[in-house]
Amino acid sequence: MDDAELKMQFLYALRSRGVTNAAVLTAMEQIDRAPFIRGYFAERAYEDMPLPIACGQTISQPSVVGLMTQALEISPRDTVLEVGTGSGYQAAILSQLARRVYTVDRHPRLVREAREVFNQLGLTNVTAFTADGSFGLPDQAPFDRILVTAAAEDPPGPLLAQLKVGGIMVLPVGQSDAVQHLIRVRRTPDGLDYDELRPVRFVPLVEGVARDG
Repeated sequence: MDDAELKMQFLYALRSRGVTNAAVLTAMEQIDRAPFIRGYFAERAYEDMPLPIACGQTISQPSVVGLMTQALEISPRDTVLEVGTGSGYQAAILSQLARRVYTVDRHPRLVREAREVFNQLGLTNVTAFTADGSFGLPDQAPFDRILVTAAAEDPPGPLLAQLKVGGIMVLPVGQSDAVQHLIRVRRTPDGLDYDELRPVRFVPLVEGVARDG
């Protein structure tokens, strides 16, 4: 099967799993997943499945990336914070939709490798930091949109505080060894509104910065 057929099949799989937003589908067509996966698993880049990456982390399955991105309702003027850079794939998708993307991860190696791919792809509106994501990025706050790609028991207070009025945060919540739910939080002038979107499974959100390696 050639690349064009693989990509067509890939996009069909996304649509069949509920990724229907045209801008999100275009972004996922433009950003190839393969450069974000190293070694043996690179040949499975077009499959809708999570795959292992360095530091004991995973790259999420594309349909989940698409559904989370869609749930953010990003507009072209938005500034987005992503907590959990991982491979950098999700941030690259966000870069096609938002004005500016800040992404943080506690693993220095993952941040270095993601930056390399961002540079290769010429993504100039993404900035990656090594930091404890549970505290967000106060220096760049507030944000129009926040995406968390690791599960917390509750939405972290510092992240909620960095969300603009009218802003949206999407994140998995729940115990790491039980069912987690993807939720969407909207900050309104009157407070916070919560929607439960779907069951998911993510690595836990861990505090602190990991040792390099």
